Amino acid sequence: MKIVLFNDYKPGLLKGENVVDISSQVEVGRTGQETIVNIINDWDALKPKLETYLASQAGVPLSTVQLHAPVPKPGKIMCMAANYKENTDKPGLPISGFLVSPDAILDPGGTTVLPEYEFTICHHEAELVCVIGKKGHDIAQGDAMDHIFGYTAGVDVSARGAWGYLSKAYDGFKPLGPCIVTKDEIPNPHNLNVRLQVDGQPRQDYNTSDMAHHIPECFEYFSKIMTFLPGDLLFVGTNHQQLGPLQDGETCHMEIETIGGFDFHVSDPYKRSWPKAIDPTTGQMVRGRIEEAAGTAAQASAEVVE
Repeated sequence: MKIVLFNDYKPGLLKGENVVDISSQVEVGRTGQETIVNIINDWDALKPKLETYLASQAGVPLSTVQLHAPVPKPGKIMCMAANYKENTDKPGLPISGFLVSPDAILDPGGTTVLPEYEFTICHHEAELVCVIGKKGHDIAQGDAMDHIFGYTAGVDVSARGAWGYLSKAYDGFKPLGPCIVTKDEIPNPHNLNVRLQVDGQPRQDYNTSDMAHHIPECFEYFSKIMTFLPGDLLFVGTNHQQLGPLQDGETCHMEIETIGGFDFHVSDPYKRSWPKAIDPTTGQMVRGRIEEAAGTAAQASAEVVE
């Protein structure tokens, strides 16, 4: 099923191009986040009831409602760093990640405002996002998928500069949507097409099969450090080969197969600008690091053999 929050944070299910209000069927919380966590926690009992209810309801056109981020205020947002092989045949870089503030979440149709501080360029990074479904700490890879409730789509807006990962953490720098797709609808999250365009210009177009460290390994990595809670998010990383700039007045659209897509807008009070095209710089840098790491590992292996 595809779960959404709409209008005044009512919970709903997508049915084709319509949305069905399920406020009467679930425990509605004081906030949208509380409602989503209630749904996650009660899912085993709710699922058959909601399937029956969904079949009996027509819903209203999706075009007549305002969607919110399906996880509007997660307890934490975990993000993988450089987690793709960048279309090489190499194993990728060592696993690493970072955290950003829950205030970084942005609704579909919202506006990302670029910050005042100086940066070299602001990129889009379209990503698959895991929605945590069960509390866990020190999660073994074999148990990881049991801790997933579903998946959604997100963009890791990245202002390149001297602030490191903090330049990814501004309010509104994590557009998210349009829905949570429950994990039974996506049996293999490591084979999904991810696409992004800016003002209709194609940019990112890759498959999650290029992921270097698969989701179970990512869960193991982060859960050794912190406890996963229902409604937390994990951005699994991006392929950097078709990144481009985001700048004032643009509209960005991203989509992931099965999950769907959403738009968000960009505003820059300082009217900075870059060529409106794919910027290969970061992709070349990440690919170069992968090639270098692979070469170093091969050399070390040869020295051991000798």
